[in-house]
Amino acid sequence: MSDVDNLTEAFSKIGFAEVKVKEIVKNKKVSNALNQVIGTLRSQDPLDNAKLVLLHSLASSTKNSDAASPVVNLSLITDGIVDGRLKSNVQLTAALNYVKTEKENATVEGLNENSGVGIELTKDDVKKVIIEYMTAHKEEIETKRYKHIQTLMNEVRNLPSLKWANPAFFKPIIDEQILVMIGPKDERDVVKKESKKKKAPAGGNAAKQAVATEKRSMFTEGFLGALHKVGENPQAYPELMAEHLKVTKGMVHTRFPPEPNGFLHIGHSKAIFVNFGFAKYNNGVCYLRYDDTNPAKEEDVYFTSIKNMIEWLGFEPWKITYSSDYFDQLYELAEKLIQVGKAYVDHCTPEEIQAQRGIVNGKAGGERHESPWAAQTVEENLKKFRAMRDGKYKPGEATLRMKQNLLGSNSPQMWDLIAYRVIDKPHPRTGDKWKIYPTYDFTHCLVDSMENITHSLCTTEFYLSRESYEWLCDTLHVFRPAQREYGRLNLTGTIMSKRKIAKLVEDKYVRGWDDPRLFTLEAIKRRGIPPGAILSFISTLGVTRNDSNIQLVRFESAIRKYLEDVTPRLFFILDPIEVVLENLDDDYEEFIEIPYKNGKNSSYFGKDRKVPFTKSIFIEREDFKKTDSKEFFRLTMDQPVGLIKVPHPIKVTRVDEDSNGKVTKIYAQYSASFGKPKTYIHWLANSPKHNSPLKIAETRIQNALFKSENPLTAEGGFLNDINSESEVVLTNTIIEPNFLEIKKNSPYNVPRENDEFTVKEKSDSIESVRFQGMRVGYFALDKDSTSDKFILNRIVSLKEDSLKN
Repeated sequence: MSDVDNLTEAFSKIGFAEVKVKEIVKNKKVSNALNQVIGTLRSQDPLDNAKLVLLHSLASSTKNSDAASPVVNLSLITDGIVDGRLKSNVQLTAALNYVKTEKENATVEGLNENSGVGIELTKDDVKKVIIEYMTAHKEEIETKRYKHIQTLMNEVRNLPSLKWANPAFFKPIIDEQILVMIGPKDERDVVKKESKKKKAPAGGNAAKQAVATEKRSMFTEGFLGALHKVGENPQAYPELMAEHLKVTKGMVHTRFPPEPNGFLHIGHSKAIFVNFGFAKYNNGVCYLRYDDTNPAKEEDVYFTSIKNMIEWLGFEPWKITYSSDYFDQLYELAEKLIQVGKAYVDHCTPEEIQAQRGIVNGKAGGERHESPWAAQTVEENLKKFRAMRDGKYKPGEATLRMKQNLLGSNSPQMWDLIAYRVIDKPHPRTGDKWKIYPTYDFTHCLVDSMENITHSLCTTEFYLSRESYEWLCDTLHVFRPAQREYGRLNLTGTIMSKRKIAKLVEDKYVRGWDDPRLFTLEAIKRRGIPPGAILSFISTLGVTRNDSNIQLVRFESAIRKYLEDVTPRLFFILDPIEVVLENLDDDYEEFIEIPYKNGKNSSYFGKDRKVPFTKSIFIEREDFKKTDSKEFFRLTMDQPVGLIKVPHPIKVTRVDEDSNGKVTKIYAQYSASFGKPKTYIHWLANSPKHNSPLKIAETRIQNALFKSENPLTAEGGFLNDINSESEVVLTNTIIEPNFLEIKKNSPYNVPRENDEFTVKEKSDSIESVRFQGMRVGYFALDKDSTSDKFILNRIVSLKEDSLKN
């Protein structure tokens, strides 16, 4: 065997993954040093990943030691790594320095003392030291403010009392304490390109927030962390605040106000998390308010889906309301707006209204002028508006417009917006009562006021609307909620437009609005993505005023990371080929015990599972090649391979082929005499007696629906950008019988450490039947499945570009 082969075998034997082995052997110095390190181990049994990482770090630190001057007593360090005394790189560095200094005189006791073995600093211990240090340097911190954070980090790292502390504790504690000491960031801390920022809240409020917040959160930082406290939003009529506080009892009140005219998409998940999450974090309440002001576009299916998606994401509305609940009050306020001379009935066409706003043939910049109907008397406007209400006008013949500041303001939101229009359609909730319906611009702020919303949170596309929002509340002398705007969540390589998704559905490019290749929330749910993964992803992005334009691969990486903690592992084969072990008896069988999951959360899936091992097994077709290759460590005609958790490796003796030269069956021997294999592959017993394997009717491999990052800019339109391989359906996949046990016990609802919001899925949610197909990907049951016909969706591959077709 070559030196590389020997090193590969040695590294694989103690547990390094195949990919990591390839990376290590490329660096001759590191691989030779690692081989030296491994040579000092008392056992060659596989180690867990944390210990392997430290061994690799040790090799990297000793790679320049030559044969003439090796590190003496290296085994003292490797013993400490294996038995768990050395847990961090800080300890490892200290241990190595000690051994290099003492050489032959180094002892276990001396190593323990010099590398902090046995010193356990809790987060509270670390916090106490940092608070004392920051208090002693308070004057400097108050002067340098947030610019001083990096310096503080470096200084804290060098404190002798924190030498053996977990460095991950430092920044969250420093961030928390600096908020206590000087409050949130204000204009003194912003970079020059940011022109307008809110003033920092009063120090007392900031301090209360910091004390109450034990860890960093998207609700304490950025956009959400800088929001006003209840009662701090300004009012044109301050006396209205007293009544508002009496009703709200000082609690945060938010609302999520979707239009029930389509299915929610991934961008809405951020809006749901922001509104419901902010309220929940602050012990407040959040309404689900359907903005049902246009009966021409609303359908029951959308109402139901919206509520289901909110609940799927783990939130429960405090109250479910509808804009239509307030139609009577809104109408009264519209008449009041007329009576104070701030609204008029207009008979202009949409084109004429655009021209009045200086927009001609779609181009802005023309001279603005008032509507000829703007000068009508209050009496005339009331008469016409009531005629609109009573059905005397057809759609388009009359609208009620707000009389704002068409000529004096440069904001389009102040150019006499439409408040009411005629829609001759019955409403799902109010029937034929109304012939006129209020617009979003009229309804939204007033219903926010009626529901005493403390924080009206919306995306930045509504930034200009803030002026008309506040104008209308002040003009009608009602409580003015505070509208604040944050950046949207967008995924590249996707489309969110309802109209364009409808085109994909109607023309059969996808199965429906919940096709797993789409990014509606219904589609994401069907694909098997856990709701907690969505919240975790958004939480890592944080909330700012800037839009988050995230690449699809980054989103999938976050899902992959989440699934790693919460899914059991099973043997699952996409393209099986039979292997007959000739030297085993026809009735040979033994049961192999394999954990559903290693390491973190392993106990959550119960006891280890058992799988049968028999004379005939199946392996993945791609795990066999007829010819050898330096880069291929799996089964060949001359190269044995190990079977995961099976005692001995197998070696090919012959194969059957069809007329095209395709291998149809492999014959092999099973023996300990083949030595240590280079790698191990998954497998499934061919044992009808033990119901192995289970046949999967369809495995749907979802890839990106579009070929480019921006389908809307594709030549010829977005339909020309559709990826012909966006879904590959496999009909020959097989899985171990324990899949039935996973199906029976799903959803597992595995808790994740430090999760701010734990989402418990319902027991009847078929897509919560998830598993990791070892070495293949993450999968979930599709709703098309039946009791005897299983259909799977791939949630995400194990790594980017895996299984790329």
